[in-house]
Amino acid sequence: MKISKIETFTDSKFVKGVTLVKITTDTDDIGWGQISPYYSDISSLVLHRQVAPFIIGKDISNLKDLGNLLDIVYDKQHKFPGTFMCRALGGIDTAIWDLHGRLKEKPVCDLIGNCKTKKIRVYGSSMKRQITPKNEVERFKKLVDEYGFTAFKFRIGSEVGRNRDEWEGRTEEIIPLMSKNFQSCDLLVDANSCYTPSKAIEIGKILEANGIIHYEEPCPYWEHEWTKEVTDSLKIDVTGGEQDNSLTIFKKYINEKIVNIIQPDVLYLGGIERTLRVAMYAKQNNMICTPHAANMSLVTIFTLHLLASIENAGPYLEYSIEGEDFYPWQNNIYNDYPKIKDGYLVIENKPGWGIEPNQKWLEQANYQMFDGK
Repeated sequence: MKISKIETFTDSKFVKGVTLVKITTDTDDIGWGQISPYYSDISSLVLHRQVAPFIIGKDISNLKDLGNLLDIVYDKQHKFPGTFMCRALGGIDTAIWDLHGRLKEKPVCDLIGNCKTKKIRVYGSSMKRQITPKNEVERFKKLVDEYGFTAFKFRIGSEVGRNRDEWEGRTEEIIPLMSKNFQSCDLLVDANSCYTPSKAIEIGKILEANGIIHYEEPCPYWEHEWTKEVTDSLKIDVTGGEQDNSLTIFKKYINEKIVNIIQPDVLYLGGIERTLRVAMYAKQNNMICTPHAANMSLVTIFTLHLLASIENAGPYLEYSIEGEDFYPWQNNIYNDYPKIKDGYLVIENKPGWGIEPNQKWLEQANYQMFDGK
């Protein structure tokens, strides 16, 4: 069973939108995958120019050979490592997993391994810093009532903020306010590379005093020594890894215990197969894996299946609570996107990813095809 055609459908309205990837084999079987949002048009161009020529005509009959195939493509482009290459690989990888699920009439989680559960707890993940602490509390309360969330993540500091807050005093206000109002919930924070070590530790002690359990990306993610200093200085779990796409860097994170919890993003890293390598290496070193999945594209579904299948999965799935005002590109891409009930997301007994693209969305997308001819 060889890949005979690769098609991409890129959002034509929003530059920060997604690209869907469809592969077809010489046996006329198909699978759907997705390239990560944010300039996916560039990732799609990389896919057609630097990935597809090395994928077309390749035998994908055995999922056990997928890692080697991805490595061959990556190695061929050794002068061009980085995010766009890995995002392109992620589109191919996730389409291949979907194809095998369809052929075997099983959800992808059952192909990955012994699926321990198909009911995964979620945490509501806020992306907003412009919102006032009071309004964020009110928003979370409504979500508890409507969907049964039992965990939330909120934002502190400013994104890559060089120790600056979104506005003065916001972080010091929102932490105790969240703690006071959500004592029965697990609370997580994301600093998005805001702090130097000393400031990160100062904020971390406030988090600890207020019962926050997860401190994400406190320092610029590329400053590994800074993050390590914060991790070693605090009791709270320091987490990170979402921005990285090098397997070597992930080994460094884990070997040196730079963080307590590793957080690869399936689509930034290059797909399920490469993310499984990180998760398994983390397991060998007694580290929990709680992947990043910060929008309502298929990355949430991919991560749902991954968490259901790995032994060192964290206790919950990241689930964005943002709507059209924040992510205007995320609506109407797919049919039958699963809904949260009682704070959980359930993997339905459908083949592959269990989701079909919306035909109307495909019709508005920018189309490209590669068949090697």
